[in-house]
Amino acid sequence: MEPRQHLSNPTHELFRQVVEAAPNAMVMADGDGRIVLVNAQAEKLFGYLRDELVGHSVDMLVPERFRSAHPEYRHMYYGNLSSRPMGTGRDLFALRKDGSEVLVEIGLNPVTTSEEVFVLAAIVDITERKRAEQELIKRTEELARSNHDLEQFAYVASHDLQEPLRAVAGPLQLLQRRYHGQLDARADEFIAHAVDGATRMQKLIEDLLAYSRVGRSGAAQEPADCAAALDQALKSLSVVLQESNAQINREALPVVIGIPTQLALLFQNLIGNAIKFRRADQPVRIDIGARRQGDEWIISVKDNGIGIESQYFERIFMIFQRLHSRAEYPGTGIGLALCKRIVEQHGGRIWVESAPDGGSIFSFTLNARLDRSART
Repeated sequence: MEPRQHLSNPTHELFRQVVEAAPNAMVMADGDGRIVLVNAQAEKLFGYLRDELVGHSVDMLVPERFRSAHPEYRHMYYGNLSSRPMGTGRDLFALRKDGSEVLVEIGLNPVTTSEEVFVLAAIVDITERKRAEQELIKRTEELARSNHDLEQFAYVASHDLQEPLRAVAGPLQLLQRRYHGQLDARADEFIAHAVDGATRMQKLIEDLLAYSRVGRSGAAQEPADCAAALDQALKSLSVVLQESNAQINREALPVVIGIPTQLALLFQNLIGNAIKFRRADQPVRIDIGARRQGDEWIISVKDNGIGIESQYFERIFMIFQRLHSRAEYPGTGIGLALCKRIVEQHGGRIWVESAPDGGSIFSFTLNARLDRSART
C-alpha cells in the first residue's frame, strides 16, 4: 500500500525532525487510523521498519483481543480532541512485530494542519516500571502482614505472660518482706535478685504491651488538644517531677487531629526521658513549645540533660536499644521506640538534636489541618 503523503512543506519538515528526535516512540495517525509518521524509537519499540508501518492501520499495533474495540475509542477521541493520556484507569498493551506484547503508557495529542486533524501518540514501554511497582506492592503487603503478625505476637505474648509472672512476682515479694533478715545473707541476696528480675520483667511486658497496642488500638482520630495531653502527662509524672524538682516551661500548644491518650503517652515518655537522663550538677529544666511550618506543627521537648552523641541518633528510636547500663539508668529500652511508633501512627516524624553534656531537643511533627481526611 502506498503511504499517504502529508506534511510536505518546510514547517512540516521541521515537525518531522522534532518527532524524530523525541526520546519516546512517536506514532502519528490520520482520522482513518492510518499511520502517517513514525520515528526511530517507534521502529525500535515495535520491531518494524518505518516503511512497514506508514500507510497501514494503527490497529496493527493493537493486540488481537483489544482490536475490535479500538475504532470506537478512536472515534470517541476525535469527538473530544485534547492532549491527554490514553486508557486512564486500565492497562494498555501494544503488539510487536514478533507477536510479543509490551505494556505501554500512551499520551495522545491532536495535531491540526490546513488539510486535516492527526493524532500524535507518544508511547513509552513501562514493562519494567510496572514490574517494579508490582514488586513494591507485593513487598509492602508482605511487610504489612509481617508487622501485623509481629504486633499480634507481641500483644498475645505480653498479655498472656502477665498472669504467670504475677504468680511468680507476688510470692517472691511476699517472701522478701516476710523473711528478710531471718535467713542468711546469701538467701536474702538470692531473693532480692529474683524479685528484681521479676519486677523488671513485669515492666518490660507492660511496655511491650503498650508498644503493641499503638498499632492495634483502632481508636478514631479526633480533634485533640496537645495542651490537655501534656497536662495528663505531667499528672502521670507528678511524683518524679516533684522528686527531681524539675522546672517545666511550656508555650501554647495546638489542637490537632489525633488520639489524645497516645499524645499524652508521647509527652509522658519524652518528659520522663528528660528527667531520667538529667545531669547531676544542675536542676532539671524542660522547655516545651510548638511552631507552625506549612501544613505541620513542629512540637519540641528540650532538656538540659546529659545529651547524646550524634552516632546514636537513629539507634535510640529502635526497640530494646540502650546506650547505658541498667545500673546507671533503669528502663526497658522501649520508651523512644514507643514515641516513634505513636508519631508515625499520626503520620508524622520524630528526630533528635543533641550533643554530649549539651542537652537534647526531641522534635516531632503533627498535621496542622483540622480535618480527618488529612490522615489516611
